[in-house]
Order: sequence, then C-alpha cells, then structure tokens
Amino acid sequence: MALEAGTETAVPASRTSPTRWSGMALMVGSGLSNQVGASVAALALPVLGPVGVVAVRQWVAAAVLLSAGRPRLRSFSAAQWRPVLGLAVVFATMNLTLYAAIGRIGLGLAVTLEFLGPLAVALASSRRRTDLVCALAAAAAVAILARPQPSTDYLGIGLALVAAVCWGCYVLLNRTVGERLPGLQGSAAAAAVSGVLYLPVGVVVLWLHRPTAGALLCAFAAGVLSSAVPFLADLLALRRVPAHFFGIFMSVNPVFAALIGMVVLDQRLDAASWPAIAMIVAANAAAVAPKR
Repeated sequence: MALEAGTETAVPASRTSPTRWSGMALMVGSGLSNQVGASVAALALPVLGPVGVVAVRQWVAAAVLLSAGRPRLRSFSAAQWRPVLGLAVVFATMNLTLYAAIGRIGLGLAVTLEFLGPLAVALASSRRRTDLVCALAAAAAVAILARPQPSTDYLGIGLALVAAVCWGCYVLLNRTVGERLPGLQGSAAAAAVSGVLYLPVGVVVLWLHRPTAGALLCAFAAGVLSSAVPFLADLLALRRVPAHFFGIFMSVNPVFAALIGMVVLDQRLDAASWPAIAMIVAANAAAVAPKR
C-alpha cells in the first residue's frame, strides 16, 4: 500500500541533491518492503486464508496508525465520520480482494492490475492528449494480461480489478478525509474501524483454521512490512522529494512485485506479460508527470 495519509505537503523541487537521493532511497525501501510483505503474506495464505491474513494485517495497521495519528474520535462530526467510514470499508475490501487475487494469479499480476485504480483516478482528472494515449496503452496491457489461455484464472483477475476499483476510491476518499480532518487523524480512525470490522470474522477464521506459529508470524510480518514500514518511509520521503516525483516512482511497484514474486514465491510470468507490465508502469508514470 501507498502512504495512508492524504495531507502531506509537497516539498519544493529545489531541495539539495543529497536530500533527493535520501528520498529516493526511502522510496525504494518502501516499495520493496511493501512487496516483500505481500509475498510473505502469500506464504500464510494456505494456512490462514485471505481473510485470516488480512485480519492480522488490519490489526497491525490499526495499531501503527493509531499510535501515529492519535485521533480524537469523540470530537468527530457526522460530516467527518462519513468519509472515514467509507475509507475504512474500502481499505478492508481492497486488501481482502488483493490478497485473494495474489493467492490465485500471483503477486506480480495482481499488483499490476491493482495499479489501474490510481491510474484511472489520475487520468479522469486530466484533459491532456497524452493521458488518452496512457488510457489506451493501459487498456491494451490489461487485454494482454487477461488474454484467454487454458490456465487463465478469471476470478483472480476479477478480484484484482475489484482491488483496483477500491484503490481508486481509496485515493478519492483519502483526499476528502484529509480536507476534513487534520494530520493523520482520519487515516488512523479509518484503520481502527477497519480493524474492528475484522475482529469477529478474523477471530472465527483463526478459530476454525488453527494457525501455526509460522503462519501467524508471516501475517504479522506482512502487517509490519506492508503497513508500518511503508507508512513511515513514505512520510519521510515526501519531505525530501516533490509529490509528483513520488507518484511517478510509485509506478515501479508492479515491477518490484513481479520480481519478488519470482524470487520468493517462484511465480513466473510468461514472456508477453512483462511488456504489458512495462506498459502499465509507463502509463502510470506519464499520467502523474507534471503538466507542461
């Protein structure tokens, strides 16, 4: 996941080179941590299932964000609670559908398809001709990735696309939450609500599917690597690099996911999938590039 908060201020592009390099190092660390966390979570899926893994991850994310944001929940108005509750539902659904998709179609393909969500949001807010080309390129890439084959898992592709829709909604809701609540209070509150939503179902799943110590450790590590580390690293990176540069760099996450899926999970993509992933990465980069 990307940075949970939506209220960070872009740093000026005139920052010194050492600062920019440290920001880039933080972004690389964030991306790698996020995808390694997802690959570790995949190791727990056979034991805990997507619901069990996501429940543990949501609980870890809630603990991290509550300690960082310290929201004053009793002071929230109805107008503030509405987008927070929407964000909580979207947050929970996005992670569940993504992890279910990873279990069916692999890490690289699932994360690549999920990135269509923020890409769609970026394209919808622009009127540049370049963005029309980006949209067509992304559509062609999806057609390549989802092309009919004997081994095509259409349910897995559908779950990844649902995760993409959720991520697009997440971006829009996060903007609203950032406008209505100061600092990280809105994101922290949403993470807490999401964690509470997973309490009953998570407890039942973990009771019925008795977890091994290794599976629980993997799920907990996924929460740390995919929530806590990226959250802190992204927060620090945004103080060192311009926001548009951060957005462009995020588009390399599908490549990280494909490579880590291949190394850690032995999930290999066919020859046609790699150019398709490159097309989506390029479309993301072009869509978030500053307008001239």
